[in-house]
Amino acid sequence: MIETIIILIICAIVFLVLEWPRVSNHKFWRATITPLASIIGSGFLVIGPILDHAFGGWAPLAMFALCALAYLFGIAVRENIRYRHDDTPDRQSVKLVETGANWALSLAYIVSVAYYLNLFGAFAVRMTPLDAEIYPRILTTVMFLVVLGVGWTKGFKALEHMELHSVTVKLAIIAGLIVGLAISTGLKASDNELLFNPVTVSPYGAVTLVFGLIVTVQGFEISRYLGSSYSPATRIGSMRFAQLLCTGIYMAYILLMAYIFLPEDIPLEESAIIDMMALVAPILPVLLIAAALAAQFSAAIADTGGAGGLVEELTKKKLRPKWTYVALAGAGIAITWFADVFEIISYASRIFALYYALQAVEAALRARQAEKSMLRTVLFGCLAIVGFAVTLLGQPVE
Repeated sequence: MIETIIILIICAIVFLVLEWPRVSNHKFWRATITPLASIIGSGFLVIGPILDHAFGGWAPLAMFALCALAYLFGIAVRENIRYRHDDTPDRQSVKLVETGANWALSLAYIVSVAYYLNLFGAFAVRMTPLDAEIYPRILTTVMFLVVLGVGWTKGFKALEHMELHSVTVKLAIIAGLIVGLAISTGLKASDNELLFNPVTVSPYGAVTLVFGLIVTVQGFEISRYLGSSYSPATRIGSMRFAQLLCTGIYMAYILLMAYIFLPEDIPLEESAIIDMMALVAPILPVLLIAAALAAQFSAAIADTGGAGGLVEELTKKKLRPKWTYVALAGAGIAITWFADVFEIISYASRIFALYYALQAVEAALRARQAEKSMLRTVLFGCLAIVGFAVTLLGQPVE
């Protein structure tokens, strides 16, 4: 009972602090919250059980590798933000790579919306009598139609409004989750009951699995497309801060849950976190379902609007956002019925990796064009190779 009270108090405090006008209206925080919400949006729901199941006691190391890889890709994106606002005109090769990257991002948005809404469906029916494979897919299909209907009739502004306060709710619940895990880990440590589970994947399988989970730490790239609202310096600084803050949150989360669950307590399913957190505190499953619904819906809304705007820009307004919403909903519904969530995560990760690889190529070309040190060009080139390797080798959870 005391754990529940402490968790609820922490959730309330974090919620009130983030809603405090001096915080919520601060320009740097507003620039930070957009990439922060995207990065932390869905990953915390699935990444813990997946890494615990596959890596056992080495799960924190796998989490660090994921966050480090995402941060390196973030460096390339930040370099492109910086270069785009100097006085040097882009060469044709740079423009072509940038266009290719933006088309890759548009495709990634389509798959990521399927990922978000499939998680929404899985968590929405998790504690109901309808908890069977077909019902989450039915609900996901309905949610695609809802998003399509709102986007078609009201447009992107309506989608933005629907996203507004879900970020604060999500971060407050994550804070409560981490506190609950800290209490449970502390109690087990005091009783000498901490566990170190074995690794269940091969070295090659470990690498390709991490590659297939990139989507759980993506979202920072959205800062590149906030130029109408924030200066390059603000976007670069807020993206870096969002990535570092998310790394801290993820590392705390994985460190606190990696050593307290027996292997049989880690089911390999999209909503496994619900059963695991029920062993920590009775209130956590309810809070997590609330966070899941808020997180997935807001993320789906953001990426739907982002896809519509990006395709409109790439086609020079020949294809209106409404028709992109139709294509997105159609593709998402098809993915929902022909793939499971873990496969969708892998597909989304590989497409985002392609986008990041092209961002790294673009950064290398810009560094070379600006006559920066050859080392920077080589480093971004190597990062591009890593991105292409992730695109080719990323594998779903099995």
